[in-house]
Amino acid sequence: MAEPLPPIPSGGSAISAITTSNSVPAQPGSSRLPALDVLRGIAILGTLGTNIWIFTEVDGLLGYVRHGDEPTGAWLWAEKILEQLAQGKFLGLLTIMFGIGLAIQQQSAVRGGRRWPGGYPVRAGLLFLDGLVNFLFVAEFDVLMGYAVTGLVVAFILARSPRVQRRWLIVAASIHITILTLLGVGMALAPQRDSGPPSRLDPNPYADGSFWDLVVFRVQHALVFRLEPIFIFPMSIALFLLGAFLFRAGVFEARGARIRKRLMIIGFGIAAPIDLIAGVLGGDLILLTRYGTAPFVSLGILGLVAEFYTHRPGPGVLARRFAEVGRMALSCYILQNLVSGFLCYGWGLGLTSLVSPNARVSFTVGIYLLVCAFMLTFAHCWLRRFERGPVEWLWNRGYTVLTR
Repeated sequence: MAEPLPPIPSGGSAISAITTSNSVPAQPGSSRLPALDVLRGIAILGTLGTNIWIFTEVDGLLGYVRHGDEPTGAWLWAEKILEQLAQGKFLGLLTIMFGIGLAIQQQSAVRGGRRWPGGYPVRAGLLFLDGLVNFLFVAEFDVLMGYAVTGLVVAFILARSPRVQRRWLIVAASIHITILTLLGVGMALAPQRDSGPPSRLDPNPYADGSFWDLVVFRVQHALVFRLEPIFIFPMSIALFLLGAFLFRAGVFEARGARIRKRLMIIGFGIAAPIDLIAGVLGGDLILLTRYGTAPFVSLGILGLVAEFYTHRPGPGVLARRFAEVGRMALSCYILQNLVSGFLCYGWGLGLTSLVSPNARVSFTVGIYLLVCAFMLTFAHCWLRRFERGPVEWLWNRGYTVLTR
């Protein structure tokens, strides 16, 4: 029989359960680290800052990759800068947060006398199922399935000695860097060809299809849409393990001041300028920045928020709204994509097909702010009445049934 599920704090979820634990006090009389909820909320809404450009592309993810319908003049530069500010940073942050959560879960299990990874494979299986549903019915760029597989692997790595964990981190990071290097060399040596204007989808399930048409389209192109989780698997393992290392090293505690300072220097002082310049002026370097420099910027964000909350007893009004999104992160992650799809795709209001390329930047920013406002309000109102988000409740019930 699987090990019993450790208590999940109010608002716990499949994601929250991985990144929070009653064994880590936030402050006297509290069972939560406020920085964790805030960081998780920032990561969830931050990933939308990248994904929203896919929703407002008339050909969806395929059009986004092919750079279809690009604006001209100053609007093109505005789009490049805004895209680059979010590109990969919050994906990296969310990945690191999962690693931190695994370390918290392991710490809780050890203190409670439970074996590790214990019942975690059941949790990973449920998260994979959540991701599959999200991929089929909501968004083809789902990350949950990849996190489920990565988390399962890392959970067993964390059961080994610190030396073995360091070796896994170094090997995984080395493999990822090698792949990126080979990719960069290949891109540099590849002959430049004028392929003409990008091809358009015809028929276009994003602009003209029904909800079911998009489901069928995702199934038909499942291998293409699932390439990213496979490609970044070594990076994900490395970031999971790095997150676990940072948590154990005290990144959220007073003793971690030097670590936080180094993270901010690396993230903001070194990686961020390189990432912005390479992403905006470097041409087709999105893969190298998204998976190369962006994770280092993620570390800077982590260090900054952690530093802020080591000197502050709790979040302010705005930060509490982000923390509420973080407390029901799984529900908000799926719902924000569903709402964006309703606003932009043909099965909903179909607004994307009505916007010209030069109006796309303003339209995208407007849609992003609208969806963020909705998610912050939704999370606040929901948690005033319920302890868990809707998807979190279903996840918890499923775990209880499977491990009863």
